[in-house]
Amino acid sequence: MTVAIAIPNYLIGTWKVDPAHSEVGFSVRHLMLSKVRGRFTTYDVTIVTTPDPLESLVQATIDLASVDTGNELRDDHLRSADYFETDAYPAMTYRSSGVRRTAEGWIVDGELTLHGVTRRVPLEVEVGGFGPDPFGGYRAGFSATAQLSRREFGIDLDVPLDGGGVAVGDKVTINLEIQAVLEK
Repeated sequence: MTVAIAIPNYLIGTWKVDPAHSEVGFSVRHLMLSKVRGRFTTYDVTIVTTPDPLESLVQATIDLASVDTGNELRDDHLRSADYFETDAYPAMTYRSSGVRRTAEGWIVDGELTLHGVTRRVPLEVEVGGFGPDPFGGYRAGFSATAQLSRREFGIDLDVPLDGGGVAVGDKVTINLEIQAVLEK
C-alpha cells in the first residue's frame, strides 16, 4: 500500500539550480583546532520531482577547479595532486539512487564520485518549500548536509602535527543550499 506524503505546494517536474541563490559548500578541521570553510562556484544540479516524492531524482556535477576558500594559495593547493588533482579529475558528481522519509525529514541516497572513486553518500535533506517567484515561474528550496571521509576517496595526504593529529582532518562536512527553478 502506498502512503501519500504531503508536501505543501509540491510540484512535479524538472528543476535546474539557480546558482545566484544557491551554494555548494564544505568544511573541514584544520590543525585540529578550527574549521576551514569553502565552496564551489561552478556546478550544475538537476532535480526531478515525481508524483511520488520517494521516486524523485537528483544529479549534480561540481567543477572542482572552482573551489573557493577565500585564500588563493590554499585553493591552488586543493586543486593540486595532494587533494583534488583537478587536471586528472576535473569534476565531482552525485547521482541519487533513492529517497526515503525519516522521523527528522528526508534522506536522499546516492553515489558520489570524487577523485576517481565512487562511494555511497546519503544526504540529509530539509525541504524548504515550493512556490511561485516574482518572474512568473516556480521555485523550490532545499538544504542538505552530508559527511564523508576524504581518505575513502583516495585523498589521503596527512601532515602530522608535533603534538599529535594531522593538519587537515579526514571528515569533511558538505553543506548545500539549493534554490531551483522549474523548467518550462
